[in-house]
Amino acid sequence: MASASEYRERNAQELAEIADNLRAEIFNARFQKHTEQLDKTSTLGAARRDLARVLTVLRERELEKTDG
Repeated sequence: MASASEYRERNAQELAEIADNLRAEIFNARFQKHTEQLDKTSTLGAARRDLARVLTVLRERELEKTDG
């Protein structure tokens, strides 16, 4: 789990790639949870929070472009 400040150090393309990977991880974790194959259910919540952090950083940058 990375912090928002660590995500702010990355460029937009890296963040988009991370977001895609996290979306795939969330999908797989949800699938495993429903088939009762997921051992650590906390990974689903952690991936969701990381995705939210990445999307927040991307949105902040988008707003900086329009405001400034």
